[in-house]
Amino acid sequence: MNKLPLLLLLCFSPCAVGDGLPDLGDISQTVLTPLQERQIGQQSMLQIRASRQFLDDAEINDYLNQLGYRLVENSAEPGQSFEFFAINDYNINAFAMPGGFIGVNSGLLLTVQSESELAAVLSHEIAHVTQHHLARIIAGQQSDGLASMAALAIAILAARNNPQAAEAAIVSMQARTMQKRLDFTRTHEQEADRIGLDILQKSNFSIHAMPEFLNRLQRATQLLEGHAPSYLRTHPITGDRVADIENRVYKLPYRLVPDSLNFQLVRTKLIAAQKTAPDAIAYFNDALGAQKHGNPVAQRYGLVGALLRNNEVNRAAQELAVLRIQAKSYPLYRNSPMIETLAGQVKRAEKNDAAALAFYRTAVENFPQHRALIYDYADLLLQNSHAETASQLLTEQLVRHPSDVKLYDLQARAYAMQNKRLEQHHAQAYSYAWQGNLYAAIEQLELAKQAGGSFYQLSTLESDLRELREMLEARGKP
Repeated sequence: MNKLPLLLLLCFSPCAVGDGLPDLGDISQTVLTPLQERQIGQQSMLQIRASRQFLDDAEINDYLNQLGYRLVENSAEPGQSFEFFAINDYNINAFAMPGGFIGVNSGLLLTVQSESELAAVLSHEIAHVTQHHLARIIAGQQSDGLASMAALAIAILAARNNPQAAEAAIVSMQARTMQKRLDFTRTHEQEADRIGLDILQKSNFSIHAMPEFLNRLQRATQLLEGHAPSYLRTHPITGDRVADIENRVYKLPYRLVPDSLNFQLVRTKLIAAQKTAPDAIAYFNDALGAQKHGNPVAQRYGLVGALLRNNEVNRAAQELAVLRIQAKSYPLYRNSPMIETLAGQVKRAEKNDAAALAFYRTAVENFPQHRALIYDYADLLLQNSHAETASQLLTEQLVRHPSDVKLYDLQARAYAMQNKRLEQHHAQAYSYAWQGNLYAAIEQLELAKQAGGSFYQLSTLESDLRELREMLEARGKP
C-alpha cells in the first residue's frame, strides 16, 4: 500500500506545521506561506468532496485539469500544484481557493459559448491564486490555526455563492463583518484581469473572449430584474474595469480559435444530465434532424449516451458507429478518450464480456490516464474474476491519482476477492480518509490490524492510525 496519500492528509493538521504559522494578530504578517495555503486548500477540499454539490465526474474534472494546466504553464507560478474541479450547481460561478484549488459551476460551463471564454475565466481564477488574493483575506482574520482558516474558506465560498445564507454559514463570526470581505476588491479584479489576459494570450486562446463573456453576462443581468449572476456578485465589475479590458484587447487583431472536441462533449454531458433519458433522446434527435444545430459529433455523442440510459442498446450501437465515422472526418476530433469510454459502455451493454475485455485492453493502452475508462475496465475485470489484473491496474493508477476515492474502492473490492483482508481494509481506509470520514478510516485500519500481516505491514498500519488520530484531535481544537 502506498503511504503517500495519508502523509499528505497529515499535513492538514497544525502539528505538521509546528511553529511555522504566522502570528495572525500581527497586521504586518498578512500572507500565508505557499505550504500553508496548500494545507488550507486541501482541508477545505475534504469538505467540498464530501458535499452533494461536488460533481464527481472524472471526465469533466479531467478535462478541466487538462485545460487548466495548459494555462498554468503560462502563469507566474508554472510549478505550483493546481486542482480544477466541477460543482453541480447551475448558477453561473467559478471560484479560487488558497493553494491552487479552482472550482467551476456546471452553470458556467453551459453559459460560456467557446472554449476560449472558459479559458478566460480559468485564467482569471489562476491569477487570483498566483497573486494570493483569497489567502490574504483569510490570513487577515483573527484565526489561530489551519483548521479554522480552512473552515473560514468554506464559509466564504458558501456566503459568496448564496449571500442570504452568510449568517448561517459563518458560525461564530459576525455575518456583517465577514460580508464586507466576501468579494474581491476592485484592485484584485483588475490585477487578475491583467494577468489573466496575459496567460490567455500566451496559451494561444482568443483574448477577445474575456470581454465578450463579461459583456454577455452584464446584458443577461439586465433581463433578470437586477439579480446578478453569482459570478458578477463575487467578481464585481465596474465600467472602468470593462473599459480597461476592452482597451487591452481591441488593440490586437481578432483571432478565431476552434474549440476542442472534449469541450463540446463535456457540455453535452451536462445538457444530457439535466434531462430524463426520453427527453434527452428527443433533444439530440432534434439537434441532428432537419433543423441541425450545435456540433454534430457532440450531439450524436449525447444521443448515444441517452439511448444507453433508456436501454436502447441496439440503436445506441448503430449511432455509435455513425459517431465514430463522423469524428474521423474532423482532424481535430480523432481518437477521443471520451468517445472510447462511451464505446466501452456500449460494449458492456451488449453483454459480450470477452469482446468488451478485448476492447478495454486496447483502449487503456491508448488512453492510460483516462480515469473513466480505467474505472469501467477495472469493474469489468472484477465482474469476470480477474482480481489480480485489476489490482495491478489500480495500483498503477493510484500512483498518478493518489486521492482518487473510486480507485481505492475498486482496489478494496479486488483485494476482497483475493481474500487479502489487510490490504482490503487498508485501501478502504484511504477511501474514507480522502472523503474526510476519519472515524470510518480508523475503524478500517483497526480491522486491517485484526487480519494480521508482516511486521512492516503492521508498523505501517500503526503509523497511519497515529496520524489519523492526530488529525481527529486537531480537528476538535477551536
